[in-house]
Amino acid sequence: MTPFAIKAIQLLLSLSFLIVLHELGHFIPAKLFKTRVEKFFLFFDVKYALFSKKIGETVYGIGWLPLGGYVKISGMIDESMDKEQMALPPQPWEFRSKPAWQRLIIMLGGVTVNIIVGFVIYMGILGFYGRDITTNEQLPNGFEVDTFFEGFGFQDGDKVLKVNGEMLENVKMINSYLFLRDVETVTVQHASGATETISLPEDIGPMMFDNDVLKPFTPRETPVIGTVGSADKYPAEAAGLKVGDRIVSVNGEPVTFFSDYEKLVSANGLKENTILISRNGVEQTITVTPNENGVVGITTPTNTVRKTYTFGESITGGISYGVGVLKNYVSQFKYVFTAKGAKQVGGFGAIGGLFPDTWDWLGFWETTALISIILAFMNILPIPALDGGHVMFLLYEMVTGRKPNDKFMEYAQMVGFFLLIGLVLFANGNDIYRWLFKG
Repeated sequence: MTPFAIKAIQLLLSLSFLIVLHELGHFIPAKLFKTRVEKFFLFFDVKYALFSKKIGETVYGIGWLPLGGYVKISGMIDESMDKEQMALPPQPWEFRSKPAWQRLIIMLGGVTVNIIVGFVIYMGILGFYGRDITTNEQLPNGFEVDTFFEGFGFQDGDKVLKVNGEMLENVKMINSYLFLRDVETVTVQHASGATETISLPEDIGPMMFDNDVLKPFTPRETPVIGTVGSADKYPAEAAGLKVGDRIVSVNGEPVTFFSDYEKLVSANGLKENTILISRNGVEQTITVTPNENGVVGITTPTNTVRKTYTFGESITGGISYGVGVLKNYVSQFKYVFTAKGAKQVGGFGAIGGLFPDTWDWLGFWETTALISIILAFMNILPIPALDGGHVMFLLYEMVTGRKPNDKFMEYAQMVGFFLLIGLVLFANGNDIYRWLFKG
């Protein structure tokens, strides 16, 4: 089975799982408040459904358009735009007849479930697999520092000790902390042994984004090949590079750390590289030309230590980890509203790319938890046609005591729907563009 097929199956399975649970988040409180649910569908049944069966007052089914799912609740202005029903007098089993607080709980149900699911998956991952972290003991040579950050006082060989005065458990997280968190100070130990606390400007994240410095700290790891990418994507395997090879030099320049290899290949662009390797104590020369993205397709083994969690620690750790993921995504979302960031928005192709090339349950569940957190955040945005749009109007009603009229809600729903369609087309258009022109 090809990597593409494996990713596609994982994406379909993950989204199906999350969509059903999200819709159950609306369905269960609706039934508890004796609100009639007419339909419960995985995917959209435009014109026809792949499967449907009526049980009680609800039709359960699977649609053919895999762009989401929905529950159709009686007496609610939603994507079905059922104007005929809304023109009739309100009935006691309808959504519009329920108190505002009940309607608010129903609308928040899906987002709440997605948050809980994400947190529970992270708890399970920590409890069952543990977590691989990198400490300074695993990086005896510290980090290679980008020249942009050298201007703040960082040096090659630095070891990261603290961020904002607190120990950083996984030192490889320093890049995401700088980019997505409010980092004021970083305490490092220089290669000389001296310790220094360096202050950073409050807009360090945007500065990194504007200057294309998203990974200012690169681990100084031994230049031994740990993985060789598949031949259909990368030229390394065809060129003869193998796991365990030690890189001695690139284009005549000596290589001490793997980061040296990366710099030298990058500086050479898409031209052929002459790589001197040592294999089983014997040196040999291999020539390789990067692919169209400038990538050869090799990595070095990652030095990590496995941290295990007790049952109680996995619960608190899973919640903490989930909160961190949510914070990071919310912080990252602000870059979408820049011209540069908008070009990086992705659709289903980008989401599918998050999954591993080979079937790996840990990778599957990690990605599913991330998508669940993302779905929760995206759905709560105050855009009509999303849960957040309904919540926004319900909060307005609860604060002012005035309910927006049905005609206004219909127009708002239509505007929100077309806005979402536009965003979906734009995001997936970006995927297609990257596939056609960037490989």
